[in-house]
Amino acid sequence: MNRSQTFTAKSLVIVGFVTTSLLSATGCQVALNGQTLPSPYYLQDDVQYFPSGPEFKLPREAAALRAAEADQKLQKP
Repeated sequence: MNRSQTFTAKSLVIVGFVTTSLLSATGCQVALNGQTLPSPYYLQDDVQYFPSGPEFKLPREAAALRAAEADQKLQKP
């Protein structure tokens, strides 16, 4: 082997190692209908359901602010 063949063989080994490393690090993600599904076994997974809550999340805080504003208006001369 001459010097250029050795360099080519080494570079091919390095490129192969890097490619294998990158492919093994990416995982098995699949994109279906706008979802990113992390595993091919997603059909066997249990589904988590989060019921929708109230549209306005802070009703008590808003009521307290309104009450504080009303108290300030009453106390002003």
